[in-house]
Amino acid sequence: MKRTISVFSLAACLAAAAWGDDAKTAAVPVLVELFTAEGCSSCPPADEWLLQMDKVQPLAGAQLIVLSEHVTYWDQDGWKDPYSSPLITERQTDYAHGFRIDSPYTPQVVVNGTVNLKLSDSKHVRQTFEQAAKAMTLPVTITGIIIDPANPAILHAHVQVDGSSAGHNADIYEAVALDHAESQVLHGENGGKHLSHVAVVQQLSKVGKMEKGKTFTRDIDLKLKPGADPKNTRLVIFVQEGGPGKVLGAALHDPIS
Repeated sequence: MKRTISVFSLAACLAAAAWGDDAKTAAVPVLVELFTAEGCSSCPPADEWLLQMDKVQPLAGAQLIVLSEHVTYWDQDGWKDPYSSPLITERQTDYAHGFRIDSPYTPQVVVNGTVNLKLSDSKHVRQTFEQAAKAMTLPVTITGIIIDPANPAILHAHVQVDGSSAGHNADIYEAVALDHAESQVLHGENGGKHLSHVAVVQQLSKVGKMEKGKTFTRDIDLKLKPGADPKNTRLVIFVQEGGPGKVLGAALHDPIS
């Protein structure tokens, strides 16, 4: 597997962090996936960029729903990423096929399943988010989210997707992510660095299929990883055409208090 590394400056990454003063009025969800690895020396600036996008929410009228997805193919180069997952590597490989990329690379950012974002091009970043904020999306809601009193490792939630305007069938995914995570890297390209991450995906799976023109509604039970803190856990639900293809809608539930 070839590991093409995209190199860019932190300044260029953060230049997009002041697009609008009214970002808290975010409305249209935009799914932003960062494929990253703690063993990749070019990834920390992208990790910081994602943190800023999540914190600042730079584009008025949009809600950037971010996911940090750690791949495995750097794990043999001196540092095993504690957040890496074969499922994430497989998901990125599927994207690479769809984008007709020779092989996956890090860091890579995919927006709404359809745009391979060029982080070194601040104009491209802004235009991509502005276009995504104008797109029609399917309403996705997450309600009734609670931790099972009898089993703190089980999270219950009610998911609904209004597919009345959908022209195609699509898959519905759940992503359980750590709200915040940190690592002291001891070896490899980032040896000696203290890294911070946001929305680190711990599990990603399909919870159902939405049929075109119909509403999907379901109660779901999610088993958290051993030792997981619900107060540091985000739940993201998103609807995506096969491929993986276009993301039709998404919703975020903040850490459970």
